[in-house]
Parts: sequence; structure tokens; C-alpha cells
Amino acid sequence: MNKQLSFIFTLILVLLYLFFENDLTLNQEPDGAKKDEKYYQTKMCNEFGGDMEYVLFDKTRVDCLTKEYAIEVDFAKKWAEGIGQSLYYAEVTGKKPAIGVISGDGDEKYLDRIRRVGDKFGIKIIVLEK
Repeated sequence: MNKQLSFIFTLILVLLYLFFENDLTLNQEPDGAKKDEKYYQTKMCNEFGGDMEYVLFDKTRVDCLTKEYAIEVDFAKKWAEGIGQSLYYAEVTGKKPAIGVISGDGDEKYLDRIRRVGDKFGIKIIVLEK
């Protein structure tokens, strides 16, 4: 019986460790750690004094809505999605379109695409360095 209790107790401890491990390390970002889209969105939107995750009538969400811009935040490789979403959010909100582009080494080809379309359609481009 003691072996069974010991096994169950150990199993519970292991499961608790696995369950809480990610929660305990969420705010610990050593230098060079990968950051997700939400990290850049939060940082940028706070700097601009915008509303994060602004919900529209159709339940879509603008990543950051400021007095002037409807901003979509995406990694550079998702350049086409960012363009489409920024234009849609601008149309629905009556704001100007903008994209917060999370960019790092090797992303220049995506930035070129965004700039080309952005220039033609008046999309403000905010480069967020990785």
C-alpha cells in the first residue's frame, strides 16, 4: 500500500510540475528568447496609447486602435495577411490603415512587398525589430 501511495504522490507532483512549468516561466525572457506577436503588439500599442484587441461588430479584433490608425501586428512573413487585415480594419473603423511588422534578419523581401503595397494604398508601416 505504501508503494502505491508513494507512486501516486510522485505522479501527482510530476503532473503538477508539468502543468505549472509554463506558467512559471511566462514572464522570464532571457536575452535572445523568442517573443510572440502579443509581446510586440503590447509594447507598440502601449507606446502609441491605443486600445488593444479592439472588437469590431463582426467579432474581428484590431490589434491596436489609435485615434488615427487601425494597426494590424504580424510577423514579416505574414505580410499579405497584414495588408488585408489592416485595410479591412481601416475601412470598418474609419481610421487609416497601418501594419506593425515584426522583422528580423532575412525579412527584407517581405518588407519590400509591404512597402510596395503600402505606398500604393496609403498603409503606414511600423517596423518592430526582433
